[in-house]
Amino acid sequence: MNNRCKLAMALVVAAACCAHQAVAQSYPNKPVRLIVGFTPGSATDVTARIFAQKLSEAWGVAVAVDNVPGAGGTVGVARGAKSPPDGYTLTYAANGAMTIAPGLQNKPPYDAGRDFAPIVLMVTMPNIVAVNNAVPAKSFQELIALARARPGELSYATPGAGTPQHIAGELLKSLAGVNIIHVPYRGATFTDVIGGRVTIAIQNTGAILPFVRDGKLRGLAVTSLRRSSNIPGLPTVAESGFPGFEAISWFALVAPAGTPASIVAKVHDDAVKILAQPDIQAKLAQLGVETAGSSPGELAAVINSDIEKWAKVIKEAGITEGD
Repeated sequence: MNNRCKLAMALVVAAACCAHQAVAQSYPNKPVRLIVGFTPGSATDVTARIFAQKLSEAWGVAVAVDNVPGAGGTVGVARGAKSPPDGYTLTYAANGAMTIAPGLQNKPPYDAGRDFAPIVLMVTMPNIVAVNNAVPAKSFQELIALARARPGELSYATPGAGTPQHIAGELLKSLAGVNIIHVPYRGATFTDVIGGRVTIAIQNTGAILPFVRDGKLRGLAVTSLRRSSNIPGLPTVAESGFPGFEAISWFALVAPAGTPASIVAKVHDDAVKILAQPDIQAKLAQLGVETAGSSPGELAAVINSDIEKWAKVIKEAGITEGD
C-alpha cells in the first residue's frame, strides 16, 4: 500500500472517530425510550423506573418506561431488537427473555447474542418460594413433603412461561419428583396466592418481598446459592435438600446491535455511576435487590454462558414452554 492510500485510510478513520465523538457529545438530545417487558408494578418495572428517573436527571431529557409485556418478557425484548440503533430506544432486559427463552422456543424472534449491543448488568436478585398462610408447610422441606403426599393438587404461580421462576419451578419438580401445576401470569400477580386459589408463588425478591415482610405470604426459601444479605433469615433451596440449586434473576441494559460504540460507552458509564450512588443502593436493598455493574464484554459473557447453562437444564429436565 502506497503512502497516499495509507493517508486516505487514516483520514477516513479519523473522520469516523470524530463523527462518533460528536454523536456521544450530543447524546441524548431528545427523549429516550426504555422498553420493559413486564407489566407496571413488577420488579422489572419498579427497578427500571428507578434507573429511568436517575438517567433522566443525569441527561436532562425524559427517559420514559414503555411497558411491553407478554411471553415472559420476550415480546418487549423482540421489539427492542428491532428498534433503530441510535441509542434512543434501550431495553431493560430480564435474563429469562435473554437466556432462557432461546432454549425453550423453536424459533425465537431474536438472537440474544447477535441482535443486541450489551451495555451493563444492572441488578441481580434471588427468587423467593412462598406460600399462602393457610398452607400447613412451615419450611421448604415440609412443602416438598406436602407436594409428594398430594400429587397434582398443588399449584405454583410465576410471572409467565419461560421466566426464570418458571424454569426454577419445573427444575424443582424434576429434582424433587413432585407434580405441581404451573400457573403463569402476565407479571407479578399474588392475589390468587394470597387468597389460596394458588398454593405457591415463585417470584423475584423485588416483587414479592414486600408481601412476605407484611405477612401476606409465608416465605420458605430463596433460590440463590447463598442466603441473601437482604433477607438472611430465609434459607436457600440448596441448603434445604437440593445442593447446588441456583435460579436467580438479573436485569441488564442493552441496545439494538449496531448502536454506536460511543453511545454504548456513555450509557454504560452513566449507569455505573448511578449504581454506585448510596441512595440507589439503599433503595434497592430494601427491595431485596443487589446492584451489579459490569463492562459490556462481561455482560456479553454472562448472556452467552447462561444461554448454554439453561439450554442444558431445559433439555435434561424435559421442560417445555407449555409446562
